[in-house]
Amino acid sequence: MLVDINEEGLLATERAIADSGGQAKIMTIDLSTREACQAVVDAAISQWSRLDVLCNIAGVVRMSEVSKVTEKDWQSLVSTNMAAPFWLSQAAIPHLLETSGNIVNCLSQSAHKGAAYVVPYSMTKAAVLMMTKSMAMEFINEPIRINAVSPGSMETGMSSLQLPEGMDLSLLARYSGLRGPADPADVASVVLFLASEEARVVHGAIFCADDGTTAD
Repeated sequence: MLVDINEEGLLATERAIADSGGQAKIMTIDLSTREACQAVVDAAISQWSRLDVLCNIAGVVRMSEVSKVTEKDWQSLVSTNMAAPFWLSQAAIPHLLETSGNIVNCLSQSAHKGAAYVVPYSMTKAAVLMMTKSMAMEFINEPIRINAVSPGSMETGMSSLQLPEGMDLSLLARYSGLRGPADPADVASVVLFLASEEARVVHGAIFCADDGTTAD
């Protein structure tokens, strides 16, 4: 079940899955409301009658000086990066308990270390880190696993962000990583591991896949 606001990207991914012999259903929707998140889970259950894994991957990022963050950008970051993973999890957990399934959240290196010019973004990712751990404890006695992957910089659409005018590039370099951006497929393999039975004893864990950016 592929869910995004970017229909073009969804269609391309659906074709790639079909070419590899798989099947997928796409749903173009804005995940910024609780109702939308519930609708996504309902659609998955309607299609397959069960839910095994929820991957909270969708996210947005905006670069700005603190003094120039707009209320519109703030609301977008909070609703998509922080609220949506919670509402999706809330809707999915009853079904995941039935299948002994699991949740994989997507964080960021910015959840672990100070990152200039992305303060609201960092706040939302740090919130999902604690959501992962707290949900893991709440369901410690239930047949469900809840974990997160924390990537560093990657070669994605987010790499072409508009930089704030006059920004101090030395501050950006502090969290850019010494090894350069990662291939998203390499991070996806960590997500797949956590979602698989090979990770059946992993619960409440944060797997950093940032090429050592947060090692310092």
